[in-house]
Amino acid sequence: MAVMTGLEQWWQALRDGFAHGAPLQLDMQVVVIVVVAAAALSVPRATWRWFGLYVTFVHELGHALAALMTGRVVRGIRLRLDHSGEMISAGRGTAGSVWSGFWGYPAPAVAGALMVWAASAGWAGAALSLGAAMLLVSLLFIRNGWGMLIALVCAAVAQALVVFLPPANVGVVVLVLGIALLVGAVRDWFKVAAVHGGRGDRRSSDAYLLSRMSGVPSFVWLTGFALVIGAAAFWGTTALGSVVG
Repeated sequence: MAVMTGLEQWWQALRDGFAHGAPLQLDMQVVVIVVVAAAALSVPRATWRWFGLYVTFVHELGHALAALMTGRVVRGIRLRLDHSGEMISAGRGTAGSVWSGFWGYPAPAVAGALMVWAASAGWAGAALSLGAAMLLVSLLFIRNGWGMLIALVCAAVAQALVVFLPPANVGVVVLVLGIALLVGAVRDWFKVAAVHGGRGDRRSSDAYLLSRMSGVPSFVWLTGFALVIGAAAFWGTTALGSVVG
């Protein structure tokens, strides 16, 4: 009975989150605190060690969603504690592989910008509910032990926010997570760019794999990642500006 009651409470909270609310309006001092909180998640090494796992998860989900868009079959996702990951899909043709291979590094930036916009437009609850549902579904595709642990923790935190976070605080939390994802995307881009600059083994980077599949040089793919991340950051910053009351 308690389990059923808990599931009903979760389902109701998940559904309620999709209701449109008032656009978020915050004082400048509060916006500064939000930005500092987001930076505290995604900049210091101590917190990045853990938050970066979530960014990697979103990165791999970006690959998976892009693969599904082209009709490819997602075979599995692997996540590791060193912030590396792998999405395995099957399908015909090179175009689908290239498309899905591109949308890893930009995915956290796009997701972050969407979350910032959602908070500014009164859809913070929908962003939280949709994200929680997607994380739950993604558990079906995890194929390694550490990946399952990472995914379970991310999904559990998301469900807890949906059920227990007071409605008045949803917009602020979504804003913090969105900005933190944007910062994380920028951080990861500089990391992969450094690898191609000679600071690591580039053979496992998305840009290198894309160059092998397409014949287009790695720097072109790195530039493409940067352009999408930059556009997402601009959109997110514009939406954040509209939050200031």
